[in-house]
Amino acid sequence: MGVTVSDDSAALGQGPGCVIVDFTRPEVTMAHLAIARSTATPMVIGTTGLSASDEQKIAEAASDIPVVYCANTSVGVTLLSRIVSDVARALSDDWDIEIVETHHHHKIDAPSGTALALGHAAAKGRGVSLDAVRDSGRDGETGARKKGDIGFAVLRGGDVAGEHTVSFFGQQERIEITHRATGRIIFARGAVEAARFAASAPNGLYDMTDVLGLSSD
Repeated sequence: MGVTVSDDSAALGQGPGCVIVDFTRPEVTMAHLAIARSTATPMVIGTTGLSASDEQKIAEAASDIPVVYCANTSVGVTLLSRIVSDVARALSDDWDIEIVETHHHHKIDAPSGTALALGHAAAKGRGVSLDAVRDSGRDGETGARKKGDIGFAVLRGGDVAGEHTVSFFGQQERIEITHRATGRIIFARGAVEAARFAASAPNGLYDMTDVLGLSSD
């Protein structure tokens, strides 16, 4: 197929039209980001579990190269995030928001990057910071649910590629929005589209809404 397979990271960013696509571990992503920046190579980052410091380095690198950074490259999840933000904006904080995510038993970070991205979308819709309202752990006598919190629950098992449900609980009614990934090929297709976008984009930090041509207001 004319594709060179190598374990030499130094080979990244070599040749015209090259884009570095990274779905690895945070420490590896940061090493690849340094290569991308030093070789002026566009980059697509789908790694989750990155720290605030890592994200700051990504933002800094985006001043020199195009970077598409997103927790999930699927079209469906990108649209789900938009819908979640719109619904949260339309409802008062009397509606409780809970996010449940399920993944295979090999996944090592929780909540998933996609679940957190959905939480950020809901918080953005409400005009608040997720850090201020996030509730990721309930065990024992926790007391009543705090008004305005955004809760997370995590399931791990089998070979589940990824399932995310955002529930809005009102009085005598509930809204549930779900995305189910039945295979990982959807992430690869999205990553290819992101790479095509990054290859011709100006320097800057982008996400999948930019790749799909959606407004990110």
